Amino acid sequence: MTFTLRRFALAAAMALFAGAPAMLAPMPAQAQGLFAPAIKVNDKVITKFELDQRSLMLQLLRAPGDVRNLAREQLIDERLQTQAATAAGFEIDEVEIETGMEEFAGRSGMAAQDLIDVFASAGVAEQTFRDFVQAGLLWRRYVSQAFGPRVKITEAEIDRAISAITAGSDVRVLISEIVIPLTPENAQAATEIAKQISKLTSTQAFSQAAAQVSAAPSAQNGGRLDWTPLTQLPPQLRPVLLALARGEVSEPLPLNGAIALFQLRDIQETGVTQPSYAAIDYATYRLPGGRSAETLAQAAQIATQVATCDDLFAVGRTTPPEWLSRQSAAPGEIASDIALELAKLDAGELSYSLTRNNGQDLLLVMLCGRTPAIDIETDRQAVLSSLRNQRLASYAKSYLAQMRADAVIVSQ
Repeated sequence: MTFTLRRFALAAAMALFAGAPAMLAPMPAQAQGLFAPAIKVNDKVITKFELDQRSLMLQLLRAPGDVRNLAREQLIDERLQTQAATAAGFEIDEVEIETGMEEFAGRSGMAAQDLIDVFASAGVAEQTFRDFVQAGLLWRRYVSQAFGPRVKITEAEIDRAISAITAGSDVRVLISEIVIPLTPENAQAATEIAKQISKLTSTQAFSQAAAQVSAAPSAQNGGRLDWTPLTQLPPQLRPVLLALARGEVSEPLPLNGAIALFQLRDIQETGVTQPSYAAIDYATYRLPGGRSAETLAQAAQIATQVATCDDLFAVGRTTPPEWLSRQSAAPGEIASDIALELAKLDAGELSYSLTRNNGQDLLLVMLCGRTPAIDIETDRQAVLSSLRNQRLASYAKSYLAQMRADAVIVSQ
């Protein structure tokens, strides 16, 4: 009975989504209930079937938290976004949808059809996946076309950003962070959760999210970091932070095996120029066991035993040589996640929040020292692109918040 009802509901949904005429035989009362309105957004309806389907899809993607509430919020946002885009005459064709589905599935190393099959085996209709992808593509196109002309990045803004990124700077930032580990099993869910977090505008909400999903040690403090000189942060992160207004959250940023988001809580000019750095001297030490209690305890013990990178090499003298390494590299050449950890450290301090080998190895990172730079060249186009993307994201976030405030949203 369950299998028959699922097939019936799927067939009916496909017909409705495809715009087929109402030529179906009368539906049983239970099936009719599937398509009863669950939420009304202005003059658009979200059915119980859609809400059930999205909830199940998020559950399959291992989204943390209340998947029913997350599904509700996503569908409401998508209705508003789609209304705005279609009213402005924007469309997404079938080829773009297919490409978008492949891209989404590819984030976890799957083909679109493989992901569709996984969904189908659990009762999620292919159309549910297609609608999800189409809504995202349509909103991105609308944002680019509607707000793109408003984004005017001046040469002076680029110069200021480059000055803060490269030369000595008196700018320091107060930020919060969320780092979500990525594995083949959680890649889809982690990406979607990161997108939702990027829409937050409240520091309290961001801190709550950090406590729930962040793998960084700062999660214990709601993701909050202390004041940090801008020149001490990874070069690729600096223009992102400079483009944020207070309270804004960055777009999800890819790290090695993780996704990171940053919220700018405050920014100051201290009047004390901080040097930029030509090279960072650091050491890494791998411990098998990932983030298991035993391995974390071992890392904590090592942290109490070492005060310099030479000490770390003394600790690791009996381990395989490939576990321990020391190198000096320009800030832009260091892996983003390692560079971010180094930014939080003083010489002789050690971090053990990163992993490698798909989470099977815990990576200890120790700062040995920093070499001040005299001059560093910066790609103006990269800075311009970062400033533009952040400005677009800000417009999109504000406009969506305005649409939600103006909308008539009624739960049935």
